Amino acid sequence: MDYTKLLALLRISNNSRSLKQGKLIHQKVITSGLQNNIALCKDLIKLYFSCQLFESAKLVFQSVQNPLDISLWNGLMAAYTKNFLFTEAIELFEKLFHHPYLHPDSYTYPSVLKACGGLGKGDYGQMAHTHVIKSGNLVDVVVGSSIVGMYAKCDMFGSAMQLFDEMPERDVACWNSVISCYYHSGQCEKALELFEEMKGLGFEPDSVTVTTAIASCARLLDLERGKRIHNELSKRGFVLDGFVSAALVDMYGKCGCLEMAEEVFGIMPTKSLVAWNSIIAGYSLVGDSNSCIELFLRMIEEGVKPTSTTLSSLLMACSRSGNLQFGKFLHGYTIRNSVEADIYVSNSLIELYFKCGSVASAENVFNKMPKSNVVAWNLMIAGYVSSGSYFDALSIFNDMEEAGVKPDAFTYTTILTACSRLAALEQGKEIHKCIVESKLEFNETVMGALLDMYAKCGAVHEALHVFKELPNKDHVSWTSMITAYGTHGQPVDALNLFKEMQQSNSKPDRVTFLAVMSACSHAGLVDEGLNYFDLMVKDYDIKPTFEDYSCLIDLLGRAGRLHEAYGIALRIPRFRDDVGLLSTLFSACRLHGKTELGEEIARLLIEKDPDDPSTYIVLANMYASVKRWDEARKVRLKMKELGLKKNPGCSWIEVGKRIQPFFVEDNSHPEAELVDDCLVSLSVHMAKDELDAD
Repeated sequence: MDYTKLLALLRISNNSRSLKQGKLIHQKVITSGLQNNIALCKDLIKLYFSCQLFESAKLVFQSVQNPLDISLWNGLMAAYTKNFLFTEAIELFEKLFHHPYLHPDSYTYPSVLKACGGLGKGDYGQMAHTHVIKSGNLVDVVVGSSIVGMYAKCDMFGSAMQLFDEMPERDVACWNSVISCYYHSGQCEKALELFEEMKGLGFEPDSVTVTTAIASCARLLDLERGKRIHNELSKRGFVLDGFVSAALVDMYGKCGCLEMAEEVFGIMPTKSLVAWNSIIAGYSLVGDSNSCIELFLRMIEEGVKPTSTTLSSLLMACSRSGNLQFGKFLHGYTIRNSVEADIYVSNSLIELYFKCGSVASAENVFNKMPKSNVVAWNLMIAGYVSSGSYFDALSIFNDMEEAGVKPDAFTYTTILTACSRLAALEQGKEIHKCIVESKLEFNETVMGALLDMYAKCGAVHEALHVFKELPNKDHVSWTSMITAYGTHGQPVDALNLFKEMQQSNSKPDRVTFLAVMSACSHAGLVDEGLNYFDLMVKDYDIKPTFEDYSCLIDLLGRAGRLHEAYGIALRIPRFRDDVGLLSTLFSACRLHGKTELGEEIARLLIEKDPDDPSTYIVLANMYASVKRWDEARKVRLKMKELGLKKNPGCSWIEVGKRIQPFFVEDNSHPEAELVDDCLVSLSVHMAKDELDAD
């Protein structure tokens, strides 16, 4: 059988991918002494690659004595890169590069450059680029595009864009590479500019170009531009493949245009996993857990297996809507189906459980996951803070440091909130040192939290120092400092600072005015407080809320102007429904002995919340303060009938880095007897000093 017949049969085997027939032909090639025939070797290599027999293909090449045909080298190298065997491709290039008679040509370089990009070997790619220039192959547009693509994949965006700018001729692949460069480096606006420039120069964008352009619109949340690109595709009759369709679904979903996302998703003949994830993520962003659940069930019915990305989006939707039941179902699904719960799924579960108040479940997830990721620790600290478990937040922050995980800006911002709620000044100071060591003292968010912590802990001098060091003072930092002055007996400083703020670029908001009025309230500056209230409403056009009215009533109440305060309260819509406002006025009545008005407000409070023991306690104390003992006793009896008890008082002491809480009648502390003995001793000394003073 001669060479032409064998070649014809071999090509038939290639088309049908008949390995058995191909091996028989290979055997005939060897027995016929045709193993050095280049055409037959090329087709044998092609056959073995199509059947994933890479070693057999390599042996075919190695069996050729003195392979002096460059096309054979190029064919094997191209086959290697096509099958992601990048290391083998570079090894073959090395042999070719040192060959005494052959030299790489314009068909060689695209393959080796693709291999460099696949392996991220930018340094080797630069060396190949140098040889391209020396060999004069840079004028070839395919080679030039391959170099741009290699630099892009190796994250060498500067080199890619410089070469692109210098290229006299470009093709669509080259445009795609540089547009992707800008997209992946976060310069989506520039990517879209190049997309428009490319079209203006007469190049026809392909699926890759369009996908990148739509993805850029998604990142920028530019719905109008995304719609415009979609409309242009429709007018051109552009066939939407799976990549473009998935990108459109993602863009519409991220921009909140879920109707269009559904429309594109619905007409997709084959819905890829990416498309399913994109549509679910779109509904997840708006917290529509019901739609997410429906899509999830449809996805499973259609035989598409959810990934960790799918589950993260679903859990996020459950978290936003507070759907604990379905969140638990998803958690069980991951366990039952052995879905690997990666860091994103675990973090989403922690966030969900904290959001829904299931703290023990969040702790259980955290205890079973790897502890090297700072995000998981941050979620635990933030979860404890949001649920009011400040001691637990401080405890896990200490555990985080012991585990060797470096806190970031979010960690410090959150843990400082816990310190401020507990007035844990010493802990806060230790954290301040850590912030300086981490070189975050110029982070505005962290320093703002630090200022707030010092302010709430009464460390006004330290708060002022932080405030002065802030490079940019926003309205939050001004408000924190005003609050620090106002709540710690320096109302004049608070009001002076407010005047400075008015002269700065920061515009006071409702919270700022609340801090100013509160400062006036603590100092008894009633008329000044009323003036600031009018300034807020008339000059800054801020509509008062219940909290503002509550502060105003507190201001008047502290000064004993209770009937004036009550008159203002009656003009507030839904005043009788707001427990906070009623309680503020009620406390003022008790303070100033306005029993009649206090009784009226107490009746309203009991109507609103008959099970709140604080109302009965304040009312009983108010009766006792004016020596109406019978009424006080009746209120106490009523509490007993209803089974109401005063919530136990809590206090804590900070010793070194440890915070120890104490509750009324709580003997759980291991050294409770020693503490009681110390308190008795202190009481005796205090009583003795009081007698000596008399």
